[in-house]
Amino acid sequence: MKKNKVDIITLGCSKNLVDSEQLMRQFVANGYTVSHDPVEVDGEIVVINTCGFISDAKEESVNMILEFVEAKKQRRISKLFVMGCLSERYLLELEAEIPEVDKFYGKFNWKQLILDLGKSYHNELSSERIITTPKHYAYLKIAEGCNRTCSYCSIPLITGKYKSRSIEEIEAEVKKLVAEGVKEFQLIAQDLTYYGLDLYKKANLSDLLERISDIDGVEWIRLHYAYPNHFPMDVLRVMRERPNICKYLDIALQHASDKMLTLMRRNIGQSETVELLKKIREEVPGIHLRTTMMLGHPGETAEDFQELLSFVKAVKFDRLGAFPYSNEEGTYSYEHYQDNIDSGLKQERMDELMHVQEAIAQDVSDSKIGETLKVIIDSEEDDYYVGRTEFDSPEVDPAVMINKDKELKVGEFYQIKIVGTQYFDLLGEAI
Repeated sequence: MKKNKVDIITLGCSKNLVDSEQLMRQFVANGYTVSHDPVEVDGEIVVINTCGFISDAKEESVNMILEFVEAKKQRRISKLFVMGCLSERYLLELEAEIPEVDKFYGKFNWKQLILDLGKSYHNELSSERIITTPKHYAYLKIAEGCNRTCSYCSIPLITGKYKSRSIEEIEAEVKKLVAEGVKEFQLIAQDLTYYGLDLYKKANLSDLLERISDIDGVEWIRLHYAYPNHFPMDVLRVMRERPNICKYLDIALQHASDKMLTLMRRNIGQSETVELLKKIREEVPGIHLRTTMMLGHPGETAEDFQELLSFVKAVKFDRLGAFPYSNEEGTYSYEHYQDNIDSGLKQERMDELMHVQEAIAQDVSDSKIGETLKVIIDSEEDDYYVGRTEFDSPEVDPAVMINKDKELKVGEFYQIKIVGTQYFDLLGEAI
C-alpha cells in the first residue's frame, strides 16, 4: 500500500459524489494523494461513501464495506472509514455489527474524518472540490434535505429538512468551476423546485437560473429532480429565454393512477399532472422530459398498473426510468401499509413498463435522423467519439456516437449531423 494515499469509493447518487469530491479536496490540502473509484485500490486509507435509499443500494453498500474489511484483515489497507447515507441511517447497528471499520460517519459529519486523522479541515476550501467527472462538466448541488412526505421515501429520514444554499454561494462555486474548465452544470437536489422556500420564503429557482446562466463560460445548465406539485411555472420562461439552459427537465412522477398517487402521498392527481406536462411542452418547445416510475407500491392493482401503462403511452416521455418499491423502515408506507406485492410481480411490471418505453425511446431517437445538433464530446474511443446533446444527461441518457473522419476534442462543442441510430444511441457525423 502507498503511504499518504487515500482511495475514495462513492456509491449511490450524484449528490453523494459531490460530498466525495469535497472530501477529496480536503485530503489534497493536507498533503494526501487521492484517487476516486480506482480500478485497483493501493492506498493505505479507504473511504466508502455509502447509499441507503432502497434495499438494493443498502446491500451493495454493506457488501462493499465487507469487501474492504477483508482487505484490511489481509493488510492490503491500513484504515477503513465509512460515511454517507447508510451510516447516517444505521450508525449504531453498523458500529455493532462491523467493528473492523475504524470509524463510521454520517452524511454531514464527514469533516470530522479529517480531524480524526490529526489533520486540519480548511474552512476556506469548504465549497471547493476535485472534480471526478470529465473536466468539462460537473454536478452542482444547490440544496440538501427534503420537506416532502412521500409514503415510500427514506430520504427525509436521512437528510433532514430542506436547506437551500444561497444564490451568492452557488454563484461563487460556478465561477470557480468555470475557471477550472467546467462548461456544463447538472443542477441537483432532492427537489430543485423547492429551492429558496426555506431561505428566501419563496420558490427561487428561476432567480438562481438567471444568475448562473449570466456567468461567462456557462454553456449548458441541466435541471434534475423536479417535483410536480406546486411546480414554479416562472422557471419555464427562463428555460425558454436562456439558450444555455438545456431544454431538458427531470421530473419524477412515480405513478399515474389517482389512487396510487394518493397512497404515495404525492399531493397531485393525474389530471393536474397531464395539464402540467402539457404546459411545460407548450412553454418550452422541444423540451425533453425525463421521469421515474415506481412499481409495486402497496395497494397497486393490475388495474392501477394498466392505467400507468396507458399514461406512459399517451404522454410519451422522452426518457423514463423505473424501480420496484422497497419497504423502508421508518417510512409512512412501512408503518401504515403492508408490502404484499410479490417481488417477482414487481419486476414483471417494471419489465413490461420498460418494454413500452423502449419503443417510445426508439421513436424519439429515430426522429432526430437528419437533424444537426449541438453536441459536447465526452470521450474518445478507438473507432468513434462519444458525445451528448442538450437532451441527454451523462450516464443515464443516450449518447451520440460520432465517426472519426474529422479530429474532435474532448470537452468541446460541435455541430453534428445525425445520420442513424444504434439501439437508443444516435450516430453522427461532424459538420
